[in-house]
Amino acid sequence: MTARQYIFAGRVQGVGFRYSTKRLAKGFDVLGWVKNLPDGRVELQIMGEEEELDEFLEELHDSPLGHHIQEQEERTVPLLEGVNGFSIQE
Repeated sequence: MTARQYIFAGRVQGVGFRYSTKRLAKGFDVLGWVKNLPDGRVELQIMGEEEELDEFLEELHDSPLGHHIQEQEERTVPLLEGVNGFSIQE
């Protein structure tokens, strides 16, 4: 089990990015959350098996959302605690 944090920059707010990401997550065995950041970027924290995370991210980039992502930061983070399913954080 691995947890990763992604920060996406580009036109990622006001385009349904969080809701589409949540909908996409339903097709994968992942846990986590997505939220808008005050600076216009979007943060995604996601946990699952390495292969599942890679496939999820590939699907995210292949979806219409991928066209809105201009920059992406990725880092491994400690396993997420107290997370059930996948949610949108405010």
